[in-house]
Amino acid sequence: MHVHYLDPHRTLNSPVHALDGRVKFILSVAFILTVSLTPFAAWPVYILLFATVLSVEILSRLGVGYVLRRASLALPFVLAALPLVFSIEGTNLFSVTLGTWTLTASLEGMERFVSVGLKSWLSIQAAIVLTSSTSFPDLLQAMRTVRLPRLLVAMFGLMWRYLFVLADEALRLLRARAARSGRPVLPAGGADLRPIPRLVWRAQVSGGMAGNLFLRAFERSDRIYVAMLSRGYDGEVRSLPLPPLALSGWLTLAGGLSVLAFLLSLGALFWG
Repeated sequence: MHVHYLDPHRTLNSPVHALDGRVKFILSVAFILTVSLTPFAAWPVYILLFATVLSVEILSRLGVGYVLRRASLALPFVLAALPLVFSIEGTNLFSVTLGTWTLTASLEGMERFVSVGLKSWLSIQAAIVLTSSTSFPDLLQAMRTVRLPRLLVAMFGLMWRYLFVLADEALRLLRARAARSGRPVLPAGGADLRPIPRLVWRAQVSGGMAGNLFLRAFERSDRIYVAMLSRGYDGEVRSLPLPPLALSGWLTLAGGLSVLAFLLSLGALFWG
C-alpha cells in the first residue's frame, strides 16, 4: 500500500528517537497534563513550557519548522474558545455591535482566550514530537505498559490499521476513475469543445465515490476481521514482553517529571 504519508513517524538518529517508547509516552502525557493544569495567564510558566518542548524538538532533530508547521494546522480550532472574550466579566477592552446585540470584550476574557490558544499549541507540539519519534506499535506497547484499558488500546490499534485499509480503497477508486476518464488528444491549435463539468455533476460523482468507498472498505474490513478471528484473535494483540526499563530511562523519566512538577508548582504558587 502506497500510503506511507499517513504515518507521521520519521526514522532519525537522535536521543529522542533512541529513548524508550514508554518513557516518551509517559512524559508526553505528563507534559500535556501540566500544560492543561497550569493557571490561566501564567505567562512566565508558558514561556518555560515552550522552552522545554522547543528543547525536545531540537534534540529530536525533526526540525523546529517541521513541528511548528504541523502544530499551526490546529490553531483554527482554537477559535471555538473565542466566546470567552465576551462572556467573562472584567475590565472592558472594546465593544462590538451586532444588530441589537452589544458584545463587550474584557481583559480577563482575552487572557483566558490567549491562554487556551497557547495551551493547545504547546500540547499539540508535544503530541507531534511523540508520534514523529515513536512508531505506532511502540506507542501501543507503551499504552499497555501503563495499564490503559485493553479495549481502548485494541480500538486504537484497529483504528490505525483500518485507516490504511480505507486509504488503500480510496487509491483504488482514484486509479479506476483515472483509467476510465481518458482525455482525447486535440489537434495542434484545436480548441477543446468539451463542456465544462458542472459543480452539481462533480458533487454527484464525489458522492457516489464516497458511498462506494464506504461499502468497499466495510466489506474488506469484515473479511479482514474474519481472517483475524480464524487466526485466534480475541481482542488482544499478542506481543513479546518488553525488557525492563534501563537506568538511563528511569533517570530521564524522573528528571522530566521533576521539571514538570516544578513548573506546575510554580504556576500554582504565583498564579493559582
